[in-house]
Amino acid sequence: MDNSQYVKWFRHSSPYINAHRGKTFVLMLEGDAIADDNFAHIIQDIALLNSLGVRLVIVHGARPQIDQALNVLNIKSQFHGDLRVTDQAALNAVRAAIGIVKSDIEARLSFGLPNTPMHGARIRVVSGNFVTAKPKGVINGVDFQHTGEVRRIDRQAIGKQLDQGNIVLLSSCGYSPSGQMFNLAAEDVATQAAISLRAEKLILMGEDSGLPATQGQAESDDGVISQITSHELSSLIESLSGEHKMHAQASLAAVQAGIQRVHLLSHKIDGALLQELFTHEGAGTLITGGDYEQLRQANIDDVGGILELLTPLEEQGVLVRRSREMLETEINRFKVIERDGIIIACAALYPYSAELAELACVAVSSEYRSGQRGDRLLNAISAQAKTENKNKIFVLTTRTAHWFMERGFSEADLSALPKERQSLYNFQRNSKIFIKELD
Repeated sequence: MDNSQYVKWFRHSSPYINAHRGKTFVLMLEGDAIADDNFAHIIQDIALLNSLGVRLVIVHGARPQIDQALNVLNIKSQFHGDLRVTDQAALNAVRAAIGIVKSDIEARLSFGLPNTPMHGARIRVVSGNFVTAKPKGVINGVDFQHTGEVRRIDRQAIGKQLDQGNIVLLSSCGYSPSGQMFNLAAEDVATQAAISLRAEKLILMGEDSGLPATQGQAESDDGVISQITSHELSSLIESLSGEHKMHAQASLAAVQAGIQRVHLLSHKIDGALLQELFTHEGAGTLITGGDYEQLRQANIDDVGGILELLTPLEEQGVLVRRSREMLETEINRFKVIERDGIIIACAALYPYSAELAELACVAVSSEYRSGQRGDRLLNAISAQAKTENKNKIFVLTTRTAHWFMERGFSEADLSALPKERQSLYNFQRNSKIFIKELD
């Protein structure tokens, strides 16, 4: 990346920096992540998030480290399903492994030598008995002994530490009121922590970049699902296995409990965390609570809903009037946001030249103008324009000039438009023209 590309990326990351500042993120790292060569880079990215004002709770696992400790003690691991049966002998290995991993993370977050990305970070990491656990009990005749599940997260205590700018570190273990220690699944701790803290994001880092895409699903270049709603995930989950299934189950539980965004990323990819949080494209799978609201391609059945949305704006002179016949003909150019079966927002893209396309019919229902739906439509239309190899999009507006200016559009003269579009310009409306270069 040359300096100009770096400057451009850094400038475009500003909206994400502002959006994430002061928000609570719960980040889960598997034990494999701590053992991976890329972990040093993940630590640097965690330090950067802390510097940018993100309230961070880190949950670490220790499965491979526990396996190693058991091997040293010549103790054979027992599993039932995906859960380890933790007897008293295995619990000693769990204590040792978790202690080693926790101290390793704390040591790495304390790193601050000159000429390193961690220089001057001065991160304070706080851990403790924030997780109350209970025994898993006997399931299908199997006594899980010291394997447990989360009973309660000390939300107030963790919140006080986050308010002071500290990073809170939670291990994959918890304690009962009677003083017993229980071995917990890191996914359980992370999910329950996110729910209890009402976190804005739950981020699960595993071996893969996200959930594998199947036919008909939107996927990224590396073959993973780029975005999926909890409703879609619930119908997919039984076809998954291993880590994919465990992470999917944790994601679904979090979203159904009110967490708006869950991200599945790979701990092996350098910069995946920053790419996911500070770029539009992301780096893994995003699970959203979009059961009742989705952005999608319009179809012929949406014409009536679009007309109902556009008519008030046409009557006010904000938009140019379009007939039902015209909408039916051009429906493939529209994207809509549907909420519980109702069209609440729309926008259209009209290509005009080899490099230029028009953004038109941007409309959001008056009842839903506070949820950044216009930005979602603009991002979707811009992405579509780029797939059609357009370098710029333009818009004509009489009332919303500042909205477009705030999103990177620059005012232009009529001569900047393709001649075909110039001939259709309505001088009586005297619309302002704005153009934006696509990244």
